[in-house]
Amino acid sequence: MGDAGPARLVLATHNRHKLGELRAILSPALPGLDPAAVVSAGDLGLPEPVEDGLTFEANALIKARAIVAATGLPAVADDSGLAVDVLGGAPGIFSARWCGRHGDDAANLDLLLAQLADIADPHRGARFVCAAALVTPDGREVVEHGALVGTLATAPRGSHGFGYDPVLVPTGERRTCAELAPEEKNARSHRGQAFRALVPALVRALGS
Repeated sequence: MGDAGPARLVLATHNRHKLGELRAILSPALPGLDPAAVVSAGDLGLPEPVEDGLTFEANALIKARAIVAATGLPAVADDSGLAVDVLGGAPGIFSARWCGRHGDDAANLDLLLAQLADIADPHRGARFVCAAALVTPDGREVVEHGALVGTLATAPRGSHGFGYDPVLVPTGERRTCAELAPEEKNARSHRGQAFRALVPALVRALGS
C-alpha cells in the first residue's frame, strides 16, 4: 500500500478488482484523498459477513455496517449483479454464486449461457445493477443506485473486467464490458454511477 499513512476509508470486499475500480472512480472526484488510503476488508484480514439480505441495498448495508463495527472507520460497500429479462431479473442477488459456488466466474458464465442458449438476440436484454452504501461510525447511512443496460452475447469476449463483464454488451456498443478499457467501463458502469453518486456523502464523511 506504500507510505500513504493510515486508512481513511474501507471498501467491504475481498475482491481486488472492485478495490481497483473504487480507487479509479473516486480519485478524480476526491482529489484530496490518497487512493492508497482506501483499503479493502481483505487488506485488513476481516471476515466476510453473511449476506442474507433479499435486495442489493440490504446486502450492501450488511457489509458496510460490519466493517464499521470492526474498524471504526467509514465504510463503503456495494452489492451488484446481473439481471436478465427473460429470467425475471435473475441471477440478481445470486449472481456471484449462480453456479452454486461463490465467486466462480467461469462456471457462473457457463451456466448462464447454457440457460439462454435457445434465446434469440432480440430477447437477450439484461442489465448490471448496483447498490452502493456508505456507513459512517456516527451512524449515518447513504445508499445510491446505478444500472447499465444492454444485451447478452452468446459467448464471452474480452479480457478486462470480471464477473459477467465478458457477456454484457452495453446499449449502443458492439463491445462487451470486458472489451472496454477500464476507464471506459468505469465512466458508464453501474458501479461507477452508484459510487459517483456517493461522492457528496463521502466528502462530508471524510472532510475531503
